[in-house]
Amino acid sequence: MTMIAVLGNGRVGGSLSAALARAGHEVTVADRSPAAAADAARTAQIVINATPGASSLERLLALREELEGKILVDVSNATVDGPDGLPAGLLYPGSSLGRQLQDALPGTRVVKTLNTMLYTVMTAPTTLAHPPTAFLSGEDSGAKQVVRGLLEDLGWDRDWVTDLGGIETAQAAEAAVLFVPHVIRSSGFAPFAVSITR
Repeated sequence: MTMIAVLGNGRVGGSLSAALARAGHEVTVADRSPAAAADAARTAQIVINATPGASSLERLLALREELEGKILVDVSNATVDGPDGLPAGLLYPGSSLGRQLQDALPGTRVVKTLNTMLYTVMTAPTTLAHPPTAFLSGEDSGAKQVVRGLLEDLGWDRDWVTDLGGIETAQAAEAAVLFVPHVIRSSGFAPFAVSITR
């Protein structure tokens, strides 16, 4: 059992927290209040960032002390949204939210994952017709191994998880969000994910 804090209680955070609790972890969910986030992060071994990507950096910088030495799993995408609320561009072109977080929080082990799919797939990868791919980006190999274990707890087969390398690779994974509005407009709001087939 691992003590996990999920920052953000929207669809993504709610789905992840429920699934991780079912897997036997002790999960605390923090809403948007700074006090709740600080309390949750302080006692956790692993912190999951499921806050809106556009404000994640500011929110997590305020938790620098609480996140020191922790694993921070970043599942958010920092986007500039269009008039319809769907992503129209990247907030950090040429970089990524994952990279920004790691640079700003050098004492925290940031791992980027689960951001290349509709949120329903994060906790139910076997519901798709073809195996999806979950990517890992991060500087700390030990932290990535821990996150790989969490993915298995969420139903991900080890063969469906691809370690892309350092946190700089999060730039490519986060750019996949630019597919999202076009896929939704073409096929509707149905579960989907990026999949690497070989």
